Amino acid sequence: MPAKKLEFKNGQYVVYPTQGVGKIVRIEQQVIGGQKMSLVVIDFERNHMTLRVPLERAEVSGLRPLVSAKKMNDAIESAKGKAGAKRMIWSRRAAVYEENINSGDPMKLAEVVRDLQRRDAADVMTFSGRQLYLRALERMAQEFAILNKIDIEEASVKIEDLLGVPKEIDLNAVEEEEEDEPEEET
Repeated sequence: MPAKKLEFKNGQYVVYPTQGVGKIVRIEQQVIGGQKMSLVVIDFERNHMTLRVPLERAEVSGLRPLVSAKKMNDAIESAKGKAGAKRMIWSRRAAVYEENINSGDPMKLAEVVRDLQRRDAADVMTFSGRQLYLRALERMAQEFAILNKIDIEEASVKIEDLLGVPKEIDLNAVEEEEEDEPEEET
């Protein structure tokens, strides 16, 4: 059975695995190396980048339409699960997490978020673990935001609320001391 050919149109939101969510600006014809090619022009506003993907290579490159709301909810449910086994050394696990983030697959992104999220306020994350977690969360939030018509920051907060991730403790916060009132002379 032949694979269904992906169809794209102007204004459609799509996911490019290594960049996240972008919007198709146009489909244009260009002559490259003496051959006329159709290119999908995608604007990644958040990254300030425009990408041109040959239409006949779109599927191979991993370019895809947004997932359905149901599939996104399934991914979030998956992220609520128990963290995966941590038997590999960190550098190998980090490489696997990086691959999952760059796959663009919501279920693989959810796996990274699930494994790296803080379970309670006392949990401490390494710098590299936190960076991977935030990248995976942002990629999930990009699609979640478009599907729910909210901005990305709000989507990140909503996803973390759904997962029950404890709120950050502001380590820079300083309690204000009460000022002593001058004593009145009698």
